[in-house]
Amino acid sequence: MPKFIVKTNKHKLTFFIPNRLISSMHSKNSQNMKVVIIGGGEVGFHVAKALSEEDYDITVIDLDPVKCRRASENLDVIVVEGNGASPNTLNDAKVGEADFVLCLTRVDEVNLIASQQSHKLGANKIIARLRNQQYTTQASIIRPEKFGVDIIIHPEKAACDEITRLVKHPYAVQVMDFESGRLTMLGLSINSSCENLYDKSLGQIAKNSHHFRFGVIAILRGQETIVPSADFAFKSNDIAYFIIKTEDIPNLMDLLCKELTETHRVMILGGGKIGRTLAKELPNDSINVRLVDYNRLKAGQISNNIDESMILYGDGTDIEFLKSENIQDIDSFIAVTENEKTNLVAGLLAKHLGAKQSIIHLSTTEYIPSIQEIGVGAVISKNLSTVNAILREIHTDLSEKPVMTFDELDVDVIELQPEQGCPVTQRPIRDLNFPEDAIIGMINHHGKIRIAHGTSVLSEDDIALVFAKPKAIGKLKKLFSA
Repeated sequence: MPKFIVKTNKHKLTFFIPNRLISSMHSKNSQNMKVVIIGGGEVGFHVAKALSEEDYDITVIDLDPVKCRRASENLDVIVVEGNGASPNTLNDAKVGEADFVLCLTRVDEVNLIASQQSHKLGANKIIARLRNQQYTTQASIIRPEKFGVDIIIHPEKAACDEITRLVKHPYAVQVMDFESGRLTMLGLSINSSCENLYDKSLGQIAKNSHHFRFGVIAILRGQETIVPSADFAFKSNDIAYFIIKTEDIPNLMDLLCKELTETHRVMILGGGKIGRTLAKELPNDSINVRLVDYNRLKAGQISNNIDESMILYGDGTDIEFLKSENIQDIDSFIAVTENEKTNLVAGLLAKHLGAKQSIIHLSTTEYIPSIQEIGVGAVISKNLSTVNAILREIHTDLSEKPVMTFDELDVDVIELQPEQGCPVTQRPIRDLNFPEDAIIGMINHHGKIRIAHGTSVLSEDDIALVFAKPKAIGKLKKLFSA
C-alpha cells in the first residue's frame, strides 16, 4: 500500500490510504488537468509549484522521504513516496488518468523506464528529462520514442539556450523571448541618476518616450518583488524587467542611458556538457571563444574534439591567470563548472577585473536571489531553465497557460484569453478593478502584437501575456471569465 503525504491548510498528515479511496481523491477535481510528476528534486519541485498554484491536480512521486516531505510541506499536491519506475506505484498514483506525466528524476534510465510504464498504463502525454543527448542521435540504439516519450527536455541544452540569449544581450541580467522572438523581456539594472529617469514616475517616463512603447512588468528591489503602478519611481540598483518589441530595444537602452553593446570576445570556464556545447555553438565570424578548464588532461581531450574555440588549461579563480588572458577585454565571461563556489568566485573576479558581462551557473535555485542581490551579473540555473522549457511545452494544453516561472521573482508568466462578454472586454484596463500584483504585458491579436497600456481594451480574439504574483491569479481569472 503506498504512503501518501497530504497537505492541508492547517497541518500536515501522513497516513496510508486504501486503494479504493485513491480514485475518489483524484476525481474531486475532475475538471482540472491531471499531472503526475516523477521525481521531486529541484526540477520536479519547481514544476509542481508553478502548476499547483493554478489548482491543477498534481501528484508528485519520489523515493526519497526528504523530497516528499519538502513537497508536502510547501505545495498543495498529493505526494506518493515510492519508486516512480514501479508499475505498482504508478498504478496507485492513477498514472493512466494523467493528462501529462513528467519523468524528471536525475537518472535517464529511470526516466525512460517510468515513461515506458506510464505509456503502457494509458497516460496521455509523456515528457522526459534526459541528460544524455546521445539517446536522441540517429545512431542511438535506445530511442526515447520507443519508450513512449512524446517530448524530450535536455537540461544542458535549455541552459545553453538561456546563456546564448544573454550573450546576445550582454547589458542584461535576464533575457526571455516571446512570440517567436518578436517580443523580448529584459532584466536591466537601473541607474536612477540617468536624466531620463531621475525624479520621474514610471507614468511620466512612458509618456516622454511616446515614439515607442514598453512595459515594466516587475521590479526586483533587494529580494522584494514589486509589480509597479504608474506612480512608481525607480531607485538605483533596482533590477527592472521590461517587456518590449525586439526592434525597439535600441530605443529602450537609449532611454535608460545605457550603451547598446555587442559581444565579440567570450571566455568559458568549465569543460563540462554546458561549456563544451557553448564552445561549439557560440563561435562565429564575429565572436571569438576561449574555453578554460582546470584539468590539464580534460583540456587536452576537449581540444582534440572542438575546433571552433581555443582551449586553455588554467584556473579561472586565479587573478594572475585572468589578467594574463586580458580579462578586461572579455565581453562575456561564462562560469559553468560543476562547482557552484568556483563559478561564484570566478564570476565575481571576472566582473571586478573588467569583464563586461559575467554569467554564472548555479544548480541550487534557492541561492539565486541572494547572489543576484550581490550584483555578480547574470545568474542562470539549468534546473530552472529545464522548468521553463517544460512549462513552455505544457502551456498550449492548459486552459490557463503557465508559460514560465522565475526563481528570483515572485511572479509567474501566464497566457489568458478573454471569454466573450467578460469584464476585460468591456472597459479599458485602467478602468478595471485590476489586481495590484498583476500586469498585462502584451496583447496578441491574430498574430499582431502590441504592448498593453491603460487605454487598451481586449477582445475575445486576443491573447494576453500576463505577469502576476500567484495570489493575484484567482482575481485575474474572474476578469477574463464571463
